[in-house]
Amino acid sequence: MIGPGQRLNLKQSLQQRLSPQQIQYIKLLQLPTLALEQRIKEEMELNPVLEDGESDSDDLHDVNSEESDQDNATESEETEAVDEHEEIDWESFLADDELEGMPNSRYNPEEEEWRDLPKPYHESLLEELEKQVGLLAFNDREQLVADQILGSLDSDGYFRRDLNAIIDSIAFNDGVLIMEEEAEHVLRQIQRLDPPGIAARDLRECLLIQLEIMDEETPGRNTAFTMLSEHWDLFEKKHFDKLTKKLNIDEDSLRDAYECIQLLDPKPGFTESSPDSHNYVIPDFEVIFEPKSEDDDADGEFIINLNSRNAPSLKISPKYRQMWDDLSRKKNNSSKDINETKTFIKNKIESAKWFIDSIMQRQNTLMSVMQTIVALQEDFFKFGEGLKPMILKDVAERINMDISTISRVVNGKYVQTAFGTYELKYFFNEGLETEDGEEVSNREVKNILQTLVENEDKKKPLSDSALADALKEKGYLIARRTISKYREQLGIPVARLRKSLL
Repeated sequence: MIGPGQRLNLKQSLQQRLSPQQIQYIKLLQLPTLALEQRIKEEMELNPVLEDGESDSDDLHDVNSEESDQDNATESEETEAVDEHEEIDWESFLADDELEGMPNSRYNPEEEEWRDLPKPYHESLLEELEKQVGLLAFNDREQLVADQILGSLDSDGYFRRDLNAIIDSIAFNDGVLIMEEEAEHVLRQIQRLDPPGIAARDLRECLLIQLEIMDEETPGRNTAFTMLSEHWDLFEKKHFDKLTKKLNIDEDSLRDAYECIQLLDPKPGFTESSPDSHNYVIPDFEVIFEPKSEDDDADGEFIINLNSRNAPSLKISPKYRQMWDDLSRKKNNSSKDINETKTFIKNKIESAKWFIDSIMQRQNTLMSVMQTIVALQEDFFKFGEGLKPMILKDVAERINMDISTISRVVNGKYVQTAFGTYELKYFFNEGLETEDGEEVSNREVKNILQTLVENEDKKKPLSDSALADALKEKGYLIARRTISKYREQLGIPVARLRKSLL
């Protein structure tokens, strides 16, 4: 019953909903190369109809031969007609038994030979430390503390957990009361393992530990130890004049101390055994420029190859066509079991077709985007410089796609050129105007800014205002606050922190 003041209203609205196939395509589009490989393997495990297109062709030949014999043998037999709504368009699913249109370009001819080789085993930093701790002959109480410390190390090798928290954890889980002095003793011993400075609680402690075990005859070692232990704030802020007065030394002695500190490792956890050190960038594209003649290197053509890992050869198994035909020929093909089997086969075949179509659509989209990027950044792919302003909208408008689609393509995808390997996002940047009205890439300005900082006098580094003046002399009118923003994006510290005695 509708109460006073209440009304029923009918409202029509149009809503755009993505089909399952579109959702699948979008998800595949944003996957990087290795993730795509894993996704394909998962799909092949879930869907038995989907096969590797490079599998033995003899199986296909045998199936076709058997089908031909069966067709001849049963041609005169009366069979129930299959409901037309259950029929499968085999011609569209199995054109030449493999779906055409798969790019065959291969990024590396020897890639297939290496791709399935197991990666060599590298002992982790934790395993190395556990072995070293085993040589320290800790008693049971100390071993409990050592295990907790090693398990609490961050990826850079620092121990940032409160020592009292470890003591509480051992008391709660093992019923053993550890004194703070005992835990501190274990921590100090671990900190002097290899690499020295591991399990330090902050940068200062990390550097001091390494200085402690350094040869006392090392030039600047003693001064460096006093400077870090007693005047850390002045060291951090690079107040050289105050340090020489506090330490009662000359500039040469201070320089020796700084050179000694530069020999230390501020992140002992980043060793060769770090998992991140074994991650390699796999380019999705290779762009080659072939000049028409040796005399004219500006005129020629681009060759764009899609990595073969992004262009897998997939097909729908012909064995399931035979299975479908066998079921269709049965006189009692309307039984529940047969109908369920046929439904299963049809659903799996449609799912496989959607997946292969999504892979093909992904490949076409990747190639379209890469071709457009090359067209808009010709000078860079020819000569390795001259990057032009370009945003996602520029590419989207050229190939009539949504900006979000372009964003998914460029994210996490890489291209190998004659000048190095770049993420596709590298080529997208805003533009600036020079004094002559010419539009240039802000990335080009950042490169100039980086060069200015690298070549500056480290005893008198350039301030942001000085950097803005230097760029103005080169024709780039940029405000000081913009310089500050670019400097921060490049990870360049302020002038005071770039100051050096060397």
